[in-house]
Amino acid sequence: MSFSPVVPTSGIVGWKFLQRTYDSQLENFSKSQMRSREHQYFLDNIGEIKSAEELVNNRRLLSVALGAFGLQDDIDSKFFVQKILQDGTKSDDALSNRLADARYQKFSEAFGFGPGELRKTGLQTNMAEVVRLNNLEAFEASVGEQDGSMRIALFAQRELQDLSGQSMSDDAKWFNVMGQPPLRQMFEVALGLPSSFGQIDLDKQLEVFRDKLQAVTGSSELSQFTDPAVLEKFTNRYLARAQINELSSGSDSSSIALMLLQS
Repeated sequence: MSFSPVVPTSGIVGWKFLQRTYDSQLENFSKSQMRSREHQYFLDNIGEIKSAEELVNNRRLLSVALGAFGLQDDIDSKFFVQKILQDGTKSDDALSNRLADARYQKFSEAFGFGPGELRKTGLQTNMAEVVRLNNLEAFEASVGEQDGSMRIALFAQRELQDLSGQSMSDDAKWFNVMGQPPLRQMFEVALGLPSSFGQIDLDKQLEVFRDKLQAVTGSSELSQFTDPAVLEKFTNRYLARAQINELSSGSDSSSIALMLLQS
């Protein structure tokens, strides 16, 4: 029997419980026989894959590969996925570079099938990292079946802290955040931006994101999230606002305040 993560309640209270029990819950989740079997199959066979076409034609391998980047819904879009892999990421007109969702770039880069790239399917350390990410994504997805906000918070804990510490410019970091749907949603909710915000000019979005973050944290730089305390505070803000938004869809403001105080 597979293990289902336990999320007893929503909001900050539920998040603190999940943080306290994260290691043990992830360990139990990882012991699923089906998950272990698929991961071992991937590690045993991915080294034989020499091309994007070979990968997309092996559904079991492709399922692990896509799932590592939260792209499992593309499992049946074989031509699209093959194109992402074959184009690589080095050319400006590569398909992954022309898509708003930055996860496709990471997916393509992880396997190195593009022109002038080093094929990575034979590198055990790299493929072990794909398996690790697949397991984390699957755990977060399972948490998300109970609470979607918790899934985004878990994703942000690992992705945002890693991104904020990279050597790229702050603008590049912001565009990366804006190009990853989970992170974009987290920032839009935490900063009180409407869902229609994404329809305005990209440079204007960047300006607004910076101004809003400056007003909340005192800095517009994403490098601040290398500090776990800053990231946790921002995550709590996101979860609180997400809970308020959820409650407000069916309650008046006084009821929301009472419920939050009781929790």
